[in-house]
Amino acid sequence: MSNTEKWSDLTARVWSALVMVVFAAIGIWAGGHVFHILVALIVGLMVWELVDMITPPERRNISRILGSMTGVALLAAAYLPVGFALPLLLAPALVGFGQLERNRTIYMTFTVMIVLSGFGMMQVRDDMGVEWMLWLVLVVVVTDVVGYFAGRAIGGPKFWPKVSPKKTWSGTAAGWVGAGIVGFLFSVNTGVGLQLIGISVAVSMASQMGDIAESGMKRKMGVKDSSNLIPGHGGLMDRFDGMLGASVFLLIIGQFIGFPPGVG
Repeated sequence: MSNTEKWSDLTARVWSALVMVVFAAIGIWAGGHVFHILVALIVGLMVWELVDMITPPERRNISRILGSMTGVALLAAAYLPVGFALPLLLAPALVGFGQLERNRTIYMTFTVMIVLSGFGMMQVRDDMGVEWMLWLVLVVVVTDVVGYFAGRAIGGPKFWPKVSPKKTWSGTAAGWVGAGIVGFLFSVNTGVGLQLIGISVAVSMASQMGDIAESGMKRKMGVKDSSNLIPGHGGLMDRFDGMLGASVFLLIIGQFIGFPPGVG
């Protein structure tokens, strides 16, 4: 592969990334209703993409229904106590499972991940504030960006060529290092313990697992991108797959270790 081919999609990726950063920054900074609506919209569109990928063309009208239902359910759940929110969060997965004719397990698994990811992001922003939402986003973004550039520049053995042919071990490991640096900087500037470095690396690994899970699903379905919504990036699932793994992982481990970690 020539250098030109290696970096052929960089311009589109950069411009699209800048637009996404602006919208994300506005949503994260504003918080509250603005952030809830933004996350619900993203989640609804991701479910729409998911259903389109796993459903025959003649049945794809259901993707709009399930996507809209998921976004509305998540938005409503954001304003309810957790006990009442949980049925709403799981309802779209069960409704779709009953309506789809094939790939039901894929739909249910990814829909639950998508919804829990959105709910987890809302909890981080609502309960912990801008700072920790920014930390989560930076860990995922740095993992992806550093991994992308290191993988393209260094190359080397592939991580899992049958599932994700472009992902290399050099890029994967570089993502961990980048996430660790983010954790270190936040630990120094927030006064929490240095264990945040390890948590950041673990969240980075979880984000990579989300990426791999989506790559495996796309390969199984024979599609390259989840959609063509974002130039240079494919669809929202292609861009937010890392956030799926990261925020669901943080939502789970936060119940056991306490987060943010205590002052060191």
